[in-house]
Amino acid sequence: MNVLITGAGGMLGTDLQKAFADTPCIALTRNELDITQELAVREAVQMHRPDVILNAAAYTNVDRCETEIDQAYAVNAVGARNVAVAAEQIGAQLVHVSTDYVFPGVSDRPYREEDETGPIGEYGRSKLAGERLVRSLCKKHYIVRTSWLYGKHGPNFVKTMLKIGREQGAARVVDDQVGSPTYTVDLAQAIRALVETPQYGVYHLSNQGACSWHAFAVDIFTLAGVDVNLQAIKTREFSRPAKRPAYSVMDNMMWRLSGHEPLRHYREALVAYLQETGEIQGGDHTS
Repeated sequence: MNVLITGAGGMLGTDLQKAFADTPCIALTRNELDITQELAVREAVQMHRPDVILNAAAYTNVDRCETEIDQAYAVNAVGARNVAVAAEQIGAQLVHVSTDYVFPGVSDRPYREEDETGPIGEYGRSKLAGERLVRSLCKKHYIVRTSWLYGKHGPNFVKTMLKIGREQGAARVVDDQVGSPTYTVDLAQAIRALVETPQYGVYHLSNQGACSWHAFAVDIFTLAGVDVNLQAIKTREFSRPAKRPAYSVMDNMMWRLSGHEPLRHYREALVAYLQETGEIQGGDHTS
């Protein structure tokens, strides 16, 4: 199995390289392949002729997407189209990474793969446009929606909380947005398992369990042993340019029904992350 990764320099892209380390793998960063450039994408895919393309390239600054709409769509929709067309031309499998932000966040239960979408911001709308293009242009596609990503190789909520907690001794975090934090190592390993099958379609892939951002911050500070004055606030008190889904927990139904083991609970994954980054020592921290 020959693999080509786009967006290989990002947080998920770096862990995808590790998950596919035992295969011939071409890892292209944004500087090495700009997926908004159709000709460049086609030439790269024709040159390397991968069996599997992992599209981890995305424009993910949710707030800037509200004003940089063309840029968001250029990467998340047009870029996805370019990769899908190139994959179809050589008969490659395509994994396209998407987001919980394609949903409006008003459900009273975890979102399933076939639930009606309805993004409330430009980031989610651009990612949904990308999904639709991939579905229509590439037969062998896996669309992987994930949520609340964090990992060792990029900026993320866990790093931010620990920095603020240690430097300021206090933090204010919203408690009315609920989702499932997902460790990029776990997501990358799940994607590796997914491409071993011809079970194409849309998948929700996130660590098990759900929490608010505030509850997640409590877990982070407790496990890392950082004493912080942590205040719960409401979204309306924390003004941001882009609206966030209030509830974006996803049911990993198709993953489960396809015979795969559930991803581990988000707290267990958080412990692994904190151990691997040297924030805590080994031992049982999951009780």
